[in-house]
Amino acid sequence: MTKETVEKTEFSDNAMCVNESKINNSFFSNLKYLIVGVIFGITFVKAEIVSWFRIQEMFRLTSFHMYGVIGTGVVIGMLSIQIIKRFKIKTIQGEPITIADKTFNKGQIYGGLIFGLGWAITGACPGPLFAQIGAGFSVIFVTFSSATFGVWVYGYLRDKLPH
Repeated sequence: MTKETVEKTEFSDNAMCVNESKINNSFFSNLKYLIVGVIFGITFVKAEIVSWFRIQEMFRLTSFHMYGVIGTGVVIGMLSIQIIKRFKIKTIQGEPITIADKTFNKGQIYGGLIFGLGWAITGACPGPLFAQIGAGFSVIFVTFSSATFGVWVYGYLRDKLPH
């Protein structure tokens, strides 16, 4: 096997997972991700990021709150990527982090429009979905089911869609 074959795990004819960890973690090792996820969800609820009203304010351009949160996330993400690349930072387990270059295609425009429309209508995107469910907004189960079904449909039709 070549180095490239080892680094990529094939899921289907066209899809590849790059940078998949070769380390199998135990349940207790993965517990830290559950704890961080719970803290992240609590932060989302306290910052009102999961609030349907805040999301509607954003789409109606009547409040800066969500734009400030999203903008802060983008800036932190850009700085983090630059630091990882510049200092060749590795994972906790010592594996190198490589960030593949992205290429633009027209399917991203269609996907972005569908994603934004769903976000505006439901008041939920994939990140806060679980925090909304955890906060007791049971109607979000409809959104969660729809998102799960949408992922399944995309996987089924992926080869026929514009990429």
